[in-house]
Amino acid sequence: MRLLDVTPSSPVLFALEPFNAFCDYLAGQAWRSDAVPDGDGHPVLVFPGLGVSGAATADLRKRLQQLGYAAYDWKHGVNQGPGAAFDEWLVLLGDHLREIHAEHESRVTVIGWSFGGIYARELAKKFPHLVRQIITLATPFGKAEFFSDTDTILSRPAALPCDDALLHRLSELPPVLSSSVYSQTDGIVGWQGCVAAESVHHRNIEVKGVSHFGMVHHPDVLNVVAELLKNRDPMAAAASNINQNRASIA
Repeated sequence: MRLLDVTPSSPVLFALEPFNAFCDYLAGQAWRSDAVPDGDGHPVLVFPGLGVSGAATADLRKRLQQLGYAAYDWKHGVNQGPGAAFDEWLVLLGDHLREIHAEHESRVTVIGWSFGGIYARELAKKFPHLVRQIITLATPFGKAEFFSDTDTILSRPAALPCDDALLHRLSELPPVLSSSVYSQTDGIVGWQGCVAAESVHHRNIEVKGVSHFGMVHHPDVLNVVAELLKNRDPMAAAASNINQNRASIA
């Protein structure tokens, strides 16, 4: 049995993470919502990283609301990880996703920061009909070579024990549009595990000079997320085209 390893790119970046994160937070306070287009109001569900609660993503959700999106916290307090009951945990998270989908009658964009991105990706695999797109921020979902038997840098076991089959599963891309936002100056998670092969359904987007904890505050990240949220729901667009064609035939 192996454990997710979140070893940072270098000890120097790890040591600088608190200072860099504070600078990113200050930079985020100057972000202006009028610098990017308003959203279409569709629902967005945000998952926090390991060891923190939705309070850590409150600023991100506030900014999404300023753009006009219906932003939701995950509602489960501190993210302590699912332990070994991973699929049972996904069913529980899926119930909340289903509630949001039903309330808005719209597919949901799911944003996951750090370990929360694992939930986002796996939910999209389990409930693709409920998910519009996935955006992960500094999430180490990557290839098996970026996982190891070591403990995390916090000197405690990672929250998700993994066998080879689960490691392979986590690295598989979800069947919806997905974007991985990462930074090579991340002081907590090695950026190499946050990227996958580019395809029509997946893109890797680097933001330069951003810390791990700054991912939910830095203006460059907020602008990237705002641009990604503008992507139209492909299923809704297809339905609209079908209705238009029917109308023209009639």
